Amino acid sequence: MLKCRNEVLTFTKQLVNIESIVNTDGEKVMAHSLYTLLSSFPYFTEHPSHLALVPTVQDEQERYNVLAFVKGTKGSSNRTVILMGHMDTVGIDDFNQLKTVACSPEELQKALLRENLPDSAKEHLDSGDWMFGRGVLDMKSGVASHLYLIKYFSEHPDELDGNIVFLSECDEEDGSHGVLSALKTFKEWKEEHRFNYVAAINADFVSPRFEGDENRYIYKGTVGKLLPSFYITGAETHVGSCFEGLDPNFIAAELTRQINYNPELCNEAFGETTVPPVSLKQTDLKPSYTVQTALSAYVYYNFFIHSWSPKDVLHKLKEQAEIAFRHALNMYEDRYKRFCTISGEPYANHPWEPKVLLYEEMEQLLVQENGDAYINHMAEFKQALLLDTELDTRMFAARVVEEAWKWMRDKSPAIILFYSSLYSPRIELTGKTADEESLIQALDHAVEEIQPSYPHPIVTRNFFPYISDMSFIALSDDDEGINAVSSNNPGWGTKHFVDYSDVRDLNVPVINIGPYGLDAHKKLERMEMSYSLEVVPNLTYKVIQKLLD
Repeated sequence: MLKCRNEVLTFTKQLVNIESIVNTDGEKVMAHSLYTLLSSFPYFTEHPSHLALVPTVQDEQERYNVLAFVKGTKGSSNRTVILMGHMDTVGIDDFNQLKTVACSPEELQKALLRENLPDSAKEHLDSGDWMFGRGVLDMKSGVASHLYLIKYFSEHPDELDGNIVFLSECDEEDGSHGVLSALKTFKEWKEEHRFNYVAAINADFVSPRFEGDENRYIYKGTVGKLLPSFYITGAETHVGSCFEGLDPNFIAAELTRQINYNPELCNEAFGETTVPPVSLKQTDLKPSYTVQTALSAYVYYNFFIHSWSPKDVLHKLKEQAEIAFRHALNMYEDRYKRFCTISGEPYANHPWEPKVLLYEEMEQLLVQENGDAYINHMAEFKQALLLDTELDTRMFAARVVEEAWKWMRDKSPAIILFYSSLYSPRIELTGKTADEESLIQALDHAVEEIQPSYPHPIVTRNFFPYISDMSFIALSDDDEGINAVSSNNPGWGTKHFVDYSDVRDLNVPVINIGPYGLDAHKKLERMEMSYSLEVVPNLTYKVIQKLLD
Protein backbone atom coordinates (compact mmCIF):
# COMPACT_ATOMS: atom_id res chain seq x y z
CA MET A 1 0.00 0.00 0.00
CA LEU A 2 1.29 3.45 -0.91
CA LYS A 3 1.57 5.77 2.11
CA CYS A 4 -0.22 8.60 0.35
CA ARG A 5 -2.79 10.07 2.74
CA ASN A 6 -0.91 13.16 3.86
CA GLU A 7 0.26 14.13 0.41
CA VAL A 8 -3.17 13.64 -1.21
CA LEU A 9 -4.71 15.62 1.66
CA THR A 10 -2.28 18.48 1.06
CA PHE A 11 -3.06 18.54 -2.65
CA THR A 12 -6.80 18.43 -1.91
CA LYS A 13 -6.58 21.46 0.38
CA GLN A 14 -4.51 23.37 -2.19
CA LEU A 15 -7.07 22.72 -4.90
CA VAL A 16 -10.15 23.38 -2.76
CA ASN A 17 -8.72 26.69 -1.56
CA ILE A 18 -8.87 27.97 -5.15
CA GLU A 19 -12.46 28.92 -6.00
CA SER A 20 -13.03 27.54 -9.50
CA ILE A 21 -16.73 27.88 -10.17
CA VAL A 22 -17.68 26.89 -13.70
CA ASN A 23 -18.05 29.75 -16.20
CA THR A 24 -16.10 32.19 -14.01
CA ASP A 25 -12.51 33.45 -14.09
CA GLY A 26 -11.82 31.03 -11.25
CA GLU A 27 -11.49 28.27 -13.83
CA LYS A 28 -8.54 30.13 -15.40
CA VAL A 29 -6.94 30.73 -12.00
CA MET A 30 -7.34 27.04 -11.15
CA ALA A 31 -5.76 25.90 -14.40
CA HIS A 32 -2.77 28.21 -14.07
CA SER A 33 -2.27 27.23 -10.43
CA LEU A 34 -2.40 23.53 -11.28
CA TYR A 35 0.04 24.06 -14.14
CA THR A 36 2.42 25.90 -11.82
CA LEU A 37 2.18 23.13 -9.23
CA LEU A 38 2.99 20.44 -11.80
CA SER A 39 5.84 22.59 -13.14
CA SER A 40 7.45 22.40 -9.71
CA PHE A 41 7.79 18.61 -9.90
CA PRO A 42 11.42 17.75 -10.86
CA TYR A 43 10.33 15.48 -13.72
CA PHE A 44 8.49 18.33 -15.47
CA THR A 45 11.34 20.75 -14.78
CA GLU A 46 13.53 18.31 -16.71
CA HIS A 47 10.84 17.50 -19.31
CA PRO A 48 8.86 20.74 -19.77
CA SER A 49 7.42 19.51 -23.08
CA HIS A 50 5.59 16.78 -21.13
CA LEU A 51 3.36 19.41 -19.50
CA ALA A 52 0.80 21.59 -21.26
CA LEU A 53 -1.69 24.35 -20.49
CA VAL A 54 -4.10 24.16 -23.42
CA PRO A 55 -6.99 26.55 -24.16
CA THR A 56 -10.37 25.08 -25.00
CA VAL A 57 -11.65 25.28 -28.57
CA GLN A 58 -15.01 26.51 -29.89
CA ASP A 59 -15.74 27.94 -26.45
CA GLU A 60 -17.33 31.29 -25.60
CA GLN A 61 -15.23 31.41 -22.41
CA GLU A 62 -11.46 31.69 -22.01
CA ARG A 63 -10.39 28.65 -20.01
CA TYR A 64 -7.82 25.90 -20.08
CA ASN A 65 -7.07 22.22 -19.59
CA VAL A 66 -3.95 21.04 -17.83
CA LEU A 67 -2.31 17.93 -19.29
CA ALA A 68 0.90 16.07 -18.48
CA PHE A 69 2.48 12.74 -19.22
CA VAL A 70 5.18 10.47 -17.84
CA LYS A 71 6.96 8.00 -20.07
CA GLY A 72 7.82 4.73 -18.39
CA THR A 73 11.35 3.34 -18.57
CA LYS A 74 10.69 -0.26 -17.57
CA GLY A 75 10.18 -1.38 -21.16
CA SER A 76 9.39 -0.17 -24.65
CA SER A 77 5.58 -0.50 -24.59
CA ASN A 78 3.45 2.34 -25.91
CA ARG A 79 0.44 1.27 -23.81
CA THR A 80 -0.91 4.42 -22.17
CA VAL A 81 -3.37 5.00 -19.34
CA ILE A 82 -5.27 8.28 -18.98
CA LEU A 83 -5.99 9.69 -15.50
CA MET A 84 -8.72 12.31 -15.72
CA GLY A 85 -10.74 14.60 -13.47
CA HIS A 86 -12.38 18.01 -13.66
CA MET A 87 -11.12 21.09 -11.85
CA ASP A 88 -14.31 23.20 -11.93
CA THR A 89 -17.09 23.20 -9.35
CA VAL A 90 -20.69 24.32 -9.09
CA GLY A 91 -21.41 27.65 -7.38
CA ILE A 92 -21.39 28.51 -3.70
CA ASP A 93 -24.61 30.51 -3.31
CA ASP A 94 -26.14 27.63 -1.34
CA PHE A 95 -23.66 28.32 1.47
CA ASN A 96 -25.52 31.58 2.20
CA GLN A 97 -23.76 33.36 5.09
CA LEU A 98 -20.91 30.84 4.93
CA LYS A 99 -19.96 31.68 1.32
CA THR A 100 -16.70 33.30 2.42
CA VAL A 101 -15.44 30.03 3.88
CA ALA A 102 -17.01 27.60 1.37
CA CYS A 103 -13.60 26.87 -0.15
CA SER A 104 -11.68 26.86 3.14
CA PRO A 105 -12.29 23.44 4.72
CA GLU A 106 -10.71 24.18 8.09
CA GLU A 107 -12.52 27.49 8.55
CA LEU A 108 -15.76 25.99 7.27
CA GLN A 109 -15.49 23.15 9.75
CA LYS A 110 -15.22 25.62 12.63
CA ALA A 111 -18.21 27.58 11.32
CA LEU A 112 -20.31 24.43 10.90
CA LEU A 113 -19.80 23.58 14.58
CA ARG A 114 -22.12 26.50 15.30
CA GLU A 115 -24.75 25.35 12.78
CA ASN A 116 -27.82 23.20 13.41
CA LEU A 117 -26.84 20.17 11.32
CA PRO A 118 -28.58 16.89 10.50
CA ASP A 119 -27.42 14.08 12.78
CA SER A 120 -25.36 12.31 10.10
CA ALA A 121 -23.53 15.51 9.10
CA LYS A 122 -22.83 16.36 12.75
CA GLU A 123 -21.48 12.86 13.35
CA HIS A 124 -19.19 13.22 10.34
CA LEU A 125 -18.08 16.67 11.45
CA ASP A 126 -17.15 15.37 14.89
CA SER A 127 -15.41 12.23 13.60
CA GLY A 128 -12.31 13.93 12.25
CA ASP A 129 -12.38 11.68 9.14
CA TRP A 130 -14.60 13.83 6.96
CA MET A 131 -13.74 17.03 5.10
CA PHE A 132 -16.39 19.62 4.23
CA GLY A 133 -16.29 22.28 1.52
CA ARG A 134 -17.15 23.11 -2.06
CA GLY A 135 -15.27 20.76 -4.35
CA VAL A 136 -13.79 18.46 -1.72
CA LEU A 137 -15.97 15.63 -3.04
CA ASP A 138 -16.87 16.80 -6.53
CA MET A 139 -14.10 16.34 -7.36
CA LYS A 140 -10.90 17.97 -6.19
CA SER A 141 -9.91 15.12 -3.90
CA GLY A 142 -10.14 12.90 -6.97
CA VAL A 143 -7.87 15.25 -8.94
CA ALA A 144 -5.54 15.28 -5.92
CA SER A 145 -5.35 11.49 -6.03
CA HIS A 146 -4.30 11.64 -9.68
CA LEU A 147 -1.87 14.44 -8.92
CA TYR A 148 -0.24 12.23 -6.33
CA LEU A 149 0.01 9.36 -8.82
CA ILE A 150 1.46 11.41 -11.67
CA LYS A 151 4.03 12.75 -9.19
CA TYR A 152 4.74 9.24 -7.90
CA PHE A 153 5.27 7.79 -11.37
CA SER A 154 7.37 10.79 -12.38
CA GLU A 155 9.68 9.75 -9.53
CA HIS A 156 9.39 6.01 -10.35
CA PRO A 157 9.15 5.75 -14.17
CA ASP A 158 10.99 2.43 -13.86
CA GLU A 159 7.71 0.90 -12.59
CA LEU A 160 5.96 1.59 -15.90
CA ASP A 161 6.17 -0.43 -19.07
CA GLY A 162 4.10 2.21 -20.82
CA ASN A 163 2.93 5.75 -20.13
CA ILE A 164 0.64 7.77 -17.89
CA VAL A 165 -1.29 10.80 -19.16
CA PHE A 166 -2.79 13.22 -16.62
CA LEU A 167 -5.77 15.40 -17.60
CA SER A 168 -7.51 17.93 -15.41
CA GLU A 169 -10.22 19.47 -17.53
CA CYS A 170 -12.43 22.53 -17.10
CA ASP A 171 -16.17 22.97 -17.71
CA GLU A 172 -17.41 19.56 -16.64
CA GLU A 173 -20.26 21.16 -14.70
CA ASP A 174 -21.77 22.82 -17.77
CA GLY A 175 -20.87 22.14 -21.40
CA SER A 176 -17.88 19.74 -21.29
CA HIS A 177 -15.78 22.06 -23.47
CA GLY A 178 -12.75 20.89 -21.50
CA VAL A 179 -12.82 17.18 -22.25
CA LEU A 180 -14.01 17.73 -25.83
CA SER A 181 -11.00 20.00 -26.40
CA ALA A 182 -8.69 17.51 -24.68
CA LEU A 183 -9.61 14.90 -27.30
CA LYS A 184 -7.64 16.91 -29.82
CA THR A 185 -4.59 17.03 -27.54
CA PHE A 186 -4.85 13.26 -27.01
CA LYS A 187 -4.88 12.80 -30.79
CA GLU A 188 -1.82 15.04 -31.24
CA TRP A 189 0.10 13.18 -28.55
CA LYS A 190 -0.91 9.83 -30.03
CA GLU A 191 0.66 10.85 -33.33
CA GLU A 192 3.70 12.58 -31.83
CA HIS A 193 4.55 10.09 -29.06
CA ARG A 194 2.93 6.95 -30.52
CA PHE A 195 0.71 6.54 -27.45
CA ASN A 196 -1.55 3.51 -27.55
CA TYR A 197 -4.38 4.50 -25.23
CA VAL A 198 -5.66 1.34 -23.53
CA ALA A 199 -7.65 2.65 -20.55
CA ALA A 200 -8.92 5.78 -18.82
CA ILE A 201 -9.57 6.18 -15.11
CA ASN A 202 -11.85 8.97 -13.98
CA ALA A 203 -11.96 10.09 -10.36
CA ASP A 204 -15.42 11.60 -9.96
CA PHE A 205 -17.23 11.19 -6.66
CA VAL A 206 -19.30 8.21 -5.54
CA SER A 207 -22.10 8.18 -2.96
CA PRO A 208 -24.50 5.75 -1.29
CA ARG A 209 -27.32 4.61 -3.55
CA PHE A 210 -29.83 4.64 -0.68
CA GLU A 211 -29.93 5.40 3.04
CA GLY A 212 -27.92 2.87 4.99
CA ASP A 213 -25.90 1.77 1.93
CA GLU A 214 -22.34 1.13 3.15
CA ASN A 215 -20.87 0.14 -0.22
CA ARG A 216 -18.11 2.14 -1.87
CA TYR A 217 -18.75 1.90 -5.59
CA ILE A 218 -16.48 1.65 -8.57
CA TYR A 219 -18.11 2.04 -11.96
CA LYS A 220 -17.37 0.49 -15.35
CA GLY A 221 -18.76 2.75 -18.06
CA THR A 222 -21.34 5.46 -17.47
CA VAL A 223 -24.94 6.49 -17.88
CA GLY A 224 -25.90 8.57 -20.91
CA LYS A 225 -27.82 11.82 -20.54
CA LEU A 226 -30.18 13.59 -22.93
CA LEU A 227 -32.37 16.68 -22.69
CA PRO A 228 -35.55 15.95 -24.70
CA SER A 229 -37.48 19.17 -25.15
CA PHE A 230 -41.01 20.00 -26.25
CA TYR A 231 -42.34 23.12 -27.94
CA ILE A 232 -46.13 23.15 -27.49
CA THR A 233 -48.59 25.30 -29.36
CA GLY A 234 -52.25 25.84 -28.54
CA ALA A 235 -55.07 28.02 -29.85
CA GLU A 236 -54.99 31.52 -28.40
CA THR A 237 -58.08 33.05 -26.86
CA HIS A 238 -59.14 35.69 -24.35
CA VAL A 239 -59.34 34.17 -20.87
CA GLY A 240 -62.94 35.35 -20.64
CA SER A 241 -63.76 32.99 -23.52
CA CYS A 242 -61.40 30.23 -22.48
CA PHE A 243 -63.19 27.39 -24.30
CA GLU A 244 -62.77 29.15 -27.64
CA GLY A 245 -59.09 28.26 -27.55
CA LEU A 246 -56.63 25.73 -26.10
CA ASP A 247 -54.07 26.72 -23.51
CA PRO A 248 -50.65 25.18 -24.34
CA ASN A 249 -49.83 25.23 -20.62
CA PHE A 250 -52.68 22.75 -20.16
CA ILE A 251 -51.04 20.37 -22.64
CA ALA A 252 -47.63 20.95 -21.06
CA ALA A 253 -48.99 20.08 -17.63
CA GLU A 254 -50.43 16.82 -18.93
CA LEU A 255 -47.18 16.05 -20.73
CA THR A 256 -45.24 16.47 -17.50
CA ARG A 257 -47.76 14.31 -15.65
CA GLN A 258 -47.22 11.62 -18.28
CA ILE A 259 -43.41 11.75 -18.35
CA ASN A 260 -42.28 12.76 -14.87
CA TYR A 261 -41.28 9.82 -12.65
CA ASN A 262 -42.67 7.36 -15.23
CA PRO A 263 -41.09 3.91 -14.66
CA GLU A 264 -41.85 2.98 -18.27
CA LEU A 265 -39.10 5.42 -19.21
CA CYS A 266 -36.45 3.78 -17.01
CA ASN A 267 -33.80 1.96 -19.04
CA GLU A 268 -32.59 -1.36 -17.63
CA ALA A 269 -29.34 -2.98 -18.78
CA PHE A 270 -27.09 -5.55 -17.12
CA GLY A 271 -29.39 -5.62 -14.12
CA GLU A 272 -29.11 -1.87 -13.49
CA THR A 273 -31.89 0.64 -14.03
CA THR A 274 -31.81 4.38 -14.68
CA VAL A 275 -33.92 6.78 -12.66
CA PRO A 276 -36.99 8.02 -14.58
CA PRO A 277 -37.04 11.39 -16.30
CA VAL A 278 -37.96 14.54 -14.43
CA SER A 279 -38.72 18.04 -15.69
CA LEU A 280 -36.00 20.67 -15.45
CA LYS A 281 -38.01 23.54 -16.93
CA GLN A 282 -41.63 24.22 -17.74
CA THR A 283 -42.78 27.63 -18.92
CA ASP A 284 -44.87 29.42 -21.48
CA LEU A 285 -43.18 31.79 -23.91
CA LYS A 286 -45.28 34.90 -23.35
CA PRO A 287 -42.91 37.85 -22.97
CA SER A 288 -45.22 39.73 -20.59
CA TYR A 289 -48.63 39.69 -18.91
CA THR A 290 -51.74 39.81 -21.10
CA VAL A 291 -55.27 38.45 -20.70
CA GLN A 292 -54.73 36.22 -23.73
CA THR A 293 -53.74 32.62 -23.23
CA ALA A 294 -50.20 31.84 -24.29
CA LEU A 295 -49.37 30.98 -27.89
CA SER A 296 -46.81 28.39 -26.88
CA ALA A 297 -45.17 26.59 -23.98
CA TYR A 298 -41.78 24.96 -23.51
CA VAL A 299 -40.73 22.08 -21.30
CA TYR A 300 -37.66 19.87 -21.08
CA TYR A 301 -36.70 16.81 -19.09
CA ASN A 302 -33.58 15.13 -17.84
CA PHE A 303 -33.37 11.66 -19.40
CA PHE A 304 -30.83 8.96 -18.49
CA ILE A 305 -30.06 5.92 -20.65
CA HIS A 306 -28.05 2.71 -20.30
CA SER A 307 -28.74 0.84 -23.56
CA TRP A 308 -31.26 2.96 -25.47
CA SER A 309 -29.98 5.22 -28.21
CA PRO A 310 -31.00 8.87 -28.70
CA LYS A 311 -33.16 7.62 -31.59
CA ASP A 312 -34.88 5.11 -29.28
CA VAL A 313 -35.65 7.88 -26.80
CA LEU A 314 -37.24 10.08 -29.46
CA HIS A 315 -39.46 7.19 -30.53
CA LYS A 316 -40.55 6.42 -26.95
CA LEU A 317 -41.19 10.07 -26.08
CA LYS A 318 -43.14 10.72 -29.24
CA GLU A 319 -45.50 7.93 -28.11
CA GLN A 320 -45.72 9.43 -24.62
CA ALA A 321 -46.44 12.88 -26.05
CA GLU A 322 -49.26 11.48 -28.19
CA ILE A 323 -50.76 9.80 -25.12
CA ALA A 324 -50.49 13.02 -23.12
CA PHE A 325 -51.98 15.09 -25.93
CA ARG A 326 -54.95 12.71 -26.22
CA HIS A 327 -55.48 12.80 -22.45
CA ALA A 328 -55.39 16.59 -22.47
CA LEU A 329 -57.93 16.86 -25.29
CA ASN A 330 -60.25 14.33 -23.65
CA MET A 331 -60.07 16.19 -20.35
CA TYR A 332 -60.66 19.49 -22.14
CA GLU A 333 -63.77 18.12 -23.89
CA ASP A 334 -65.12 16.62 -20.66
CA ARG A 335 -64.71 19.87 -18.77
CA TYR A 336 -66.08 21.93 -21.64
CA LYS A 337 -69.24 19.81 -21.82
CA ARG A 338 -69.71 20.00 -18.06
CA PHE A 339 -69.30 23.78 -18.22
CA CYS A 340 -71.88 24.03 -21.00
CA THR A 341 -74.31 21.99 -18.88
CA ILE A 342 -74.05 24.24 -15.83
CA SER A 343 -73.80 27.53 -17.74
CA GLY A 344 -76.41 26.89 -20.42
CA GLU A 345 -74.01 27.93 -23.18
CA PRO A 346 -74.10 25.95 -26.44
CA TYR A 347 -71.40 23.34 -26.99
CA ALA A 348 -69.25 23.81 -30.13
CA ASN A 349 -67.14 20.90 -31.29
CA HIS A 350 -63.40 21.56 -31.81
CA PRO A 351 -61.57 19.75 -34.63
CA TRP A 352 -58.27 19.30 -32.77
CA GLU A 353 -56.43 16.00 -32.88
CA PRO A 354 -53.13 15.05 -31.22
CA LYS A 355 -50.27 16.18 -33.46
CA VAL A 356 -46.70 15.36 -32.45
CA LEU A 357 -43.74 15.95 -34.77
CA LEU A 358 -40.03 15.43 -34.37
CA TYR A 359 -38.05 18.56 -35.19
CA GLU A 360 -36.48 16.83 -38.19
CA GLU A 361 -39.98 15.91 -39.47
CA MET A 362 -41.10 19.53 -39.23
CA GLU A 363 -37.87 20.69 -40.85
CA GLN A 364 -38.26 18.31 -43.77
CA LEU A 365 -41.86 19.41 -44.28
CA LEU A 366 -40.95 23.11 -44.25
CA VAL A 367 -38.03 22.65 -46.63
CA GLN A 368 -40.26 20.65 -48.97
CA GLU A 369 -42.97 23.33 -48.91
CA ASN A 370 -40.81 26.45 -48.96
CA GLY A 371 -37.41 25.50 -50.34
CA ASP A 372 -34.57 28.04 -50.27
CA ALA A 373 -36.78 30.83 -48.89
CA TYR A 374 -37.19 28.90 -45.65
CA ILE A 375 -33.61 27.62 -45.56
CA ASN A 376 -32.09 31.07 -46.06
CA HIS A 377 -34.46 32.73 -43.62
CA MET A 378 -33.66 30.27 -40.84
CA ALA A 379 -29.90 30.53 -41.46
CA GLU A 380 -30.12 34.32 -41.10
CA PHE A 381 -32.38 34.02 -38.08
CA LYS A 382 -29.94 31.73 -36.28
CA GLN A 383 -27.00 34.03 -37.00
CA ALA A 384 -28.92 36.99 -35.62
CA LEU A 385 -29.97 34.95 -32.59
CA LEU A 386 -26.33 34.17 -31.83
CA LEU A 387 -25.85 37.85 -31.02
CA ASP A 388 -28.02 37.40 -27.93
CA THR A 389 -25.37 36.07 -25.56
CA GLU A 390 -27.94 35.69 -22.78
CA LEU A 391 -29.53 32.73 -24.57
CA ASP A 392 -28.21 29.36 -23.48
CA THR A 393 -28.34 26.40 -25.87
CA ARG A 394 -31.73 25.33 -24.51
CA MET A 395 -33.51 28.65 -25.07
CA PHE A 396 -31.69 29.16 -28.35
CA ALA A 397 -33.17 25.88 -29.59
CA ALA A 398 -36.65 26.88 -28.41
CA ARG A 399 -36.46 30.20 -30.26
CA VAL A 400 -35.42 28.42 -33.46
CA VAL A 401 -38.40 26.07 -33.23
CA GLU A 402 -40.69 29.00 -32.43
CA GLU A 403 -39.50 30.79 -35.58
CA ALA A 404 -39.79 27.68 -37.73
CA TRP A 405 -43.35 27.14 -36.49
CA LYS A 406 -44.38 30.48 -38.01
CA TRP A 407 -43.83 28.90 -41.45
CA MET A 408 -46.22 26.00 -40.79
CA ARG A 409 -49.36 26.17 -42.91
CA ASP A 410 -51.32 23.99 -40.50
CA LYS A 411 -51.10 25.81 -37.17
CA SER A 412 -53.49 23.61 -35.25
CA PRO A 413 -52.23 22.74 -31.73
CA ALA A 414 -49.10 20.62 -31.84
CA ILE A 415 -46.10 19.32 -29.92
CA ILE A 416 -42.64 19.52 -31.50
CA LEU A 417 -40.07 17.17 -29.94
CA PHE A 418 -36.34 17.91 -30.15
CA TYR A 419 -33.04 17.93 -28.24
CA SER A 420 -31.83 21.25 -26.95
CA SER A 421 -28.55 20.54 -25.17
CA LEU A 422 -25.44 18.42 -25.01
CA TYR A 423 -25.81 14.67 -25.35
CA SER A 424 -23.47 12.92 -22.92
CA PRO A 425 -23.18 9.44 -24.43
CA ARG A 426 -23.66 6.20 -22.50
CA ILE A 427 -20.73 3.80 -22.27
CA GLU A 428 -21.00 0.06 -21.83
CA LEU A 429 -17.87 -1.77 -20.61
CA THR A 430 -18.51 -5.47 -21.12
CA GLY A 431 -15.18 -7.05 -22.07
CA LYS A 432 -16.03 -7.17 -25.77
CA THR A 433 -12.50 -6.04 -26.72
CA ALA A 434 -9.07 -7.06 -25.46
CA ASP A 435 -8.56 -3.62 -23.87
CA GLU A 436 -11.91 -3.81 -22.09
CA GLU A 437 -11.15 -7.29 -20.79
CA SER A 438 -7.70 -6.20 -19.57
CA LEU A 439 -9.17 -3.22 -17.72
CA ILE A 440 -11.90 -5.32 -16.09
CA GLN A 441 -9.34 -7.90 -14.96
CA ALA A 442 -7.02 -5.19 -13.62
CA LEU A 443 -9.90 -3.63 -11.69
CA ASP A 444 -11.03 -6.96 -10.22
CA HIS A 445 -7.44 -7.69 -9.19
CA ALA A 446 -7.07 -4.27 -7.52
CA VAL A 447 -10.29 -4.63 -5.52
CA GLU A 448 -9.31 -8.12 -4.43
CA GLU A 449 -5.97 -6.85 -3.12
CA ILE A 450 -7.25 -3.71 -1.38
CA GLN A 451 -10.55 -4.95 0.10
CA PRO A 452 -9.01 -6.78 3.11
CA SER A 453 -7.48 -3.54 4.39
CA TYR A 454 -10.74 -1.51 4.26
CA PRO A 455 -13.82 -2.24 6.41
CA HIS A 456 -16.60 -1.32 3.95
CA PRO A 457 -17.47 -3.34 0.82
CA ILE A 458 -15.90 -2.08 -2.41
CA VAL A 459 -18.48 -2.96 -5.05
CA THR A 460 -18.25 -2.75 -8.84
CA ARG A 461 -21.25 -1.66 -10.91
CA ASN A 462 -21.76 -1.14 -14.64
CA PHE A 463 -22.92 2.46 -15.05
CA PHE A 464 -21.69 5.58 -13.29
CA PRO A 465 -25.05 7.15 -12.37
CA TYR A 466 -24.25 10.86 -12.77
CA ILE A 467 -23.36 13.07 -15.70
CA SER A 468 -19.60 13.09 -16.17
CA ASP A 469 -16.84 13.64 -18.71
CA MET A 470 -16.41 9.87 -18.93
CA SER A 471 -19.08 10.09 -21.62
CA PHE A 472 -16.61 11.62 -24.06
CA ILE A 473 -13.86 9.03 -23.79
CA ALA A 474 -15.66 6.25 -25.66
CA LEU A 475 -18.80 5.81 -27.74
CA SER A 476 -21.24 2.90 -27.59
CA ASP A 477 -23.82 4.47 -29.96
CA ASP A 478 -23.75 3.75 -33.66
CA ASP A 479 -23.88 6.51 -36.29
CA GLU A 480 -27.67 6.26 -36.56
CA GLY A 481 -28.02 7.01 -32.84
CA ILE A 482 -25.68 10.00 -33.02
CA ASN A 483 -27.38 11.32 -36.17
CA ALA A 484 -30.67 11.41 -34.25
CA VAL A 485 -29.03 13.99 -31.97
CA SER A 486 -27.68 16.25 -34.70
CA SER A 487 -30.82 16.04 -36.86
CA ASN A 488 -33.10 16.97 -33.99
CA ASN A 489 -31.15 19.75 -32.28
CA PRO A 490 -32.26 23.12 -33.72
CA GLY A 491 -29.03 24.77 -32.58
CA TRP A 492 -26.75 22.17 -34.14
CA GLY A 493 -23.93 23.72 -36.10
CA THR A 494 -24.59 27.23 -34.83
CA LYS A 495 -25.09 27.48 -31.06
CA HIS A 496 -24.11 23.88 -30.39
CA PHE A 497 -21.84 21.31 -32.01
CA VAL A 498 -19.94 18.24 -30.83
CA ASP A 499 -17.55 16.34 -33.05
CA TYR A 500 -18.48 12.86 -31.88
CA SER A 501 -16.01 11.45 -34.41
CA ASP A 502 -13.24 12.65 -32.05
CA VAL A 503 -14.78 10.52 -29.32
CA ARG A 504 -15.07 7.52 -31.62
CA ASP A 505 -11.43 7.97 -32.71
CA LEU A 506 -10.24 7.78 -29.08
CA ASN A 507 -12.72 5.11 -27.92
CA VAL A 508 -10.87 4.07 -24.76
CA PRO A 509 -12.50 1.84 -22.10
CA VAL A 510 -13.11 3.91 -18.99
CA ILE A 511 -13.81 3.26 -15.32
CA ASN A 512 -14.45 5.55 -12.35
CA ILE A 513 -12.53 5.17 -9.09
CA GLY A 514 -13.43 8.27 -7.10
CA PRO A 515 -13.72 9.76 -3.62
CA TYR A 516 -16.60 8.72 -1.41
CA GLY A 517 -18.91 11.17 0.28
CA LEU A 518 -22.28 12.85 0.55
CA ASP A 519 -24.21 15.94 -0.53
CA ALA A 520 -22.29 16.90 -3.66
CA HIS A 521 -23.59 20.21 -5.06
CA LYS A 522 -25.02 21.02 -1.63
CA LYS A 523 -23.92 23.12 1.35
CA LEU A 524 -22.87 20.05 3.33
CA GLU A 525 -20.73 18.53 0.57
CA ARG A 526 -18.21 16.28 2.28
CA MET A 527 -15.86 13.38 1.64
CA GLU A 528 -14.67 10.50 3.78
CA MET A 529 -10.92 10.94 4.03
CA SER A 530 -9.80 7.36 4.74
CA TYR A 531 -11.35 6.00 1.56
CA SER A 532 -10.78 9.06 -0.61
CA LEU A 533 -7.19 9.82 0.37
CA GLU A 534 -5.88 6.28 0.88
CA VAL A 535 -8.02 3.63 -0.81
CA VAL A 536 -8.75 5.55 -4.04
CA PRO A 537 -5.09 6.28 -4.93
CA ASN A 538 -4.10 2.71 -4.09
CA LEU A 539 -6.89 1.16 -6.13
CA THR A 540 -5.93 3.32 -9.09
CA TYR A 541 -2.25 2.48 -8.58
CA LYS A 542 -3.00 -1.25 -8.57
CA VAL A 543 -5.02 -0.97 -11.79
CA ILE A 544 -2.16 0.91 -13.49
CA GLN A 545 0.34 -1.64 -12.21
CA LYS A 546 -1.64 -4.50 -13.69
CA LEU A 547 -2.13 -2.72 -17.04
CA LEU A 548 1.42 -1.43 -17.49
CA ASP A 549 3.57 -3.90 -15.56
